[in-house]
Amino acid sequence: MIWYLQLIFGLMAIGGAAVAAIWKNPFDKLIAIGIIGAGIMPFLAEKGYLDVVILVSLIIPISTIILLRIVRGDES
Repeated sequence: MIWYLQLIFGLMAIGGAAVAAIWKNPFDKLIAIGIIGAGIMPFLAEKGYLDVVILVSLIIPISTIILLRIVRGDES
């Protein structure tokens, strides 16, 4: 992978983790977790773990929907 793309994706993963630790709103945390996943997936694809990338790309939206329903249930 091109070095500057590695840098960008690495910063996305680290930045998403930092933001998830700082933000208090659960909806914002879910967005940050999505950013972490987007930063990690290119590294997994580069190593040839395409089955893991497919699985993660299916699990993240499903778990986000479930978590949003749980968080919304607490507020109403």
